[in-house]
Amino acid sequence: MRLTEDDYAELDVRLAPHDAFLRSRYPGERPGRQPVHTVYIPADRLDNFRDWGEIAAAAMADFPWPADDVRAKLAREPIEDLRVDFEDGYGVRADDQEDEAVRRAAKILREGPVPPFVGIRIKSLEAATRRRALRTLDLFLSSYQDAFVITLPKVSGPDQVAAMVTLCEKLERSYGLPAGRLRFEIQVELPAAVLAADGTATVARLITAADSRCIGLHYGTYDYSAAAGVAAAYQAMDHPVADYAKAVMQAAAAQTGVRLSDGSTNILPVGSPAEIRAAWELHYRLVRRSLERGFYQGWDLHPAQLPTRYAATYAFFRDGRDAAVARLHRYLSRQESGIADEPATARALAGYLLRGLDCGALKDAGFPRSDLLTLTQ
Repeated sequence: MRLTEDDYAELDVRLAPHDAFLRSRYPGERPGRQPVHTVYIPADRLDNFRDWGEIAAAAMADFPWPADDVRAKLAREPIEDLRVDFEDGYGVRADDQEDEAVRRAAKILREGPVPPFVGIRIKSLEAATRRRALRTLDLFLSSYQDAFVITLPKVSGPDQVAAMVTLCEKLERSYGLPAGRLRFEIQVELPAAVLAADGTATVARLITAADSRCIGLHYGTYDYSAAAGVAAAYQAMDHPVADYAKAVMQAAAAQTGVRLSDGSTNILPVGSPAEIRAAWELHYRLVRRSLERGFYQGWDLHPAQLPTRYAATYAFFRDGRDAAVARLHRYLSRQESGIADEPATARALAGYLLRGLDCGALKDAGFPRSDLLTLTQ
C-alpha cells in the first residue's frame, strides 16, 4: 500500500466543501407524513369543506362500491390537505372583496376542525398580480398564525423564488414568528420553470433559490399544457408533455427533501350515471399511474373525486404490501433470492410501507413503524 494518513487527510480537505454541499443540498427524504392529495377550494366557496366527506359518500350511494374502508376514510378524514385558493379558482376581484374573503377564510379555519394540512394559494408574483398576492398573504397572517403552507403559482424563474424567501423572512420578523416558520410549495405551470432560456433545468435552480423553504413541487396540468401548445382536448396528466416536465421535476427534487405532487383532471364525476362512471374510471387510472411513477400526491377538485382517490391509493399499497414485506425480510436476514436488493431499495421498501400506514391503506405493514423509520434514514 502506498497511501499514507496524510494522503487521506489531503483528500478530506479537498472534498470538504463538496461534502458540505451534499449534506445541505441533498439531506434525503423529508421525514413525516405526506398527504395523498391537495384539495383546492376557491376562497368564496370554503364554507362547505367540512361536508366533503358526506358529499363524496352520497355520490357513491347509487353505485356498487364494495370498499367499506373508503367510506370509513370519508367519514374520518375526507380531506388530508386543504388549500384555500385565491388564484385561478377564485379569480380577480376588487380589493375590498378579496380582503373580506381572506378574513372570512381565516375565521372559518380558526373555528376548526381542519384537515391535518392546510394552506392558501396566493396569486402569482408576476407584475400584474404581485401586489394583490402580497396583500392577501399579509392579511391572512394577521388573522391566522397556525401552521400552514403557501402555494406560489406560475413560477417562471429563481428570482421570484428568492423574492418569496425575502418576503417570508420579513413577515416572520413582523409577526414575531420563528425563523423558517413560513414554508411554500412551488407550482410548475410554465415550461420556463422546467427549462430555462440558456438550456439549464430551471426547476433545480428554483429549489436552490428557495433556501430550504420550498417543501413541494406541484405540477399544474392545464396551465403547463396550454403554455406548451397542447390543444385543449388533449391536455391531461398523462400527456407526453406532462411526463417530460414531471420527470425533470423528479430528478431535480430527488433526495432534497422537496416532495412532489401531480396535478389534477378536470373531468369531474358529475352528470349521468355513465358520465360519472367514466370520470371515476379515468381518475382511478390517473391516480394509480401517478403512484406507480413515484408521485404520491395529486390534486382533487371535487368531492366526488375522493372515492377514487382513496380507492386507487389503497389498492396501490395493498397490492404491493406482501411482496414488499417479503423482500424487506429477505434483505434484512441476508437470504438469497431472485432479487438482489441494495440498501437504497430497502429504504424505498420501508418508505413504501410507511406511506401505506400513513394514509390508512395498511393496518399492518409487517414491521413496527419505528423499525421502518430507522430503515428510511
